[in-house]
Amino acid sequence: MSNRAGFVGAALGVACLPFTTAAWGAGYKLPETSTNATALSAAYVANAKGPDASYYNPAAMAMDQDGAAIQGDLTLIHLPSTKFRGTQFSPTLSTDVLANDESETEDFLIPTLHYVSPYVGDARFGLSIVAPGGLSKRWDGYAKRAAKEFSLTIVEMNPTVGYRISDQLAVGGGVRLVYTDGTVKSSAPSGFPSFGLSRDLSGDSFDFGYNLAVHFEPNHRWALAATYRSKVDLTLKGDAKLTDDSGVAYDGSAKVTVPLPGALALAAAFQPIDSTTVEFVFERTYWSDYEELDFDYGGTIASPGGPPLTNAHIFAFDTAKPKDWDDVNTYRLGITHEFDDRLTLMAGFAIDESPAPEETIGFELPESDAMIYSIGARYKISKQLEIGGAVLYTNRDKVKVDADRNDNGLTGDFSNAGALLVSIGGIYRFD
Repeated sequence: MSNRAGFVGAALGVACLPFTTAAWGAGYKLPETSTNATALSAAYVANAKGPDASYYNPAAMAMDQDGAAIQGDLTLIHLPSTKFRGTQFSPTLSTDVLANDESETEDFLIPTLHYVSPYVGDARFGLSIVAPGGLSKRWDGYAKRAAKEFSLTIVEMNPTVGYRISDQLAVGGGVRLVYTDGTVKSSAPSGFPSFGLSRDLSGDSFDFGYNLAVHFEPNHRWALAATYRSKVDLTLKGDAKLTDDSGVAYDGSAKVTVPLPGALALAAAFQPIDSTTVEFVFERTYWSDYEELDFDYGGTIASPGGPPLTNAHIFAFDTAKPKDWDDVNTYRLGITHEFDDRLTLMAGFAIDESPAPEETIGFELPESDAMIYSIGARYKISKQLEIGGAVLYTNRDKVKVDADRNDNGLTGDFSNAGALLVSIGGIYRFD
């Protein structure tokens, strides 16, 4: 696998606040940014209520109860060790080499914050600080040639507004203010055929996008909603140091532009009885914007010893890699049941499609289809204070690859991928 391609792959991951997280949604999306969303497998759009509606459906803010409120959540993410069993074709040796490896187990804490204002006429304002995606992958065996460390941190600040047009219809939207910071390292062994190629790359950026929402309640039993979150081009700029056995091949600036894809959600929530709400969400994520990995250096990569660059240098550091991801769908189902005036129970299920074709899968993000299961609850301690907790489990399919079709020359399978999330949070209402 190209070392440079690995860096850009990492640049496509995202995390939150001062913590690094890891991808568990399709591609590198992280749709669960509150305890409610975790409990419902992110089937939380048409029935979004409370401060986190600011992020999931800002139009719904204008249909909710009045009064300012703030919500804080903390999510623990546990990722088991991903396993690869197989080989990788070496162009230099013209043969397959054993590539068995296991990534490190990962654990992260992700804080998020949501706020909603009182009504200002028929309008309401909100603010969310969240992690919209994530990637962290570390290998210490064979795969460290491409992915010794991949981590990227993002903070998205999303100020929003919702406006009630009538008792049945509201619209909303906001601005996505995105900060990203990434670090990537790889380390190949010295000697033929890798020549000790290594990299140490870092970069960051501020980028912008928008989100839109419409919310319609034809009667007290039904709520319909549509939201759109725009693509954000992550324009990372920073420094790169590329070395081989003979010394430094490059030490200078580097940049890459990669997409955080747009997503459309269509949702319907229905109350068969007053105490129970069932919501279905169809989500379309436009991953086809991820066409290739192409890293741009601010200078020339030169062989430290003087001779022209070898094919190994060029492949590792200066060859654009096609990715050709596909637009994909996620199907989400959530059930919310008000057990009594204080206790609310929640459960969710989702089918999550992978956007990555077999041809471009590598060690930095061995993506696959997934089934998602979740449960949770909220409890009102008082009129002002409500607490909650949720657990979500993602089970990802085994990924089989074959060198005849895989651009990275991999033959074998990635297994044991998935994630366990445990979220706790609280809402405080100021009225």
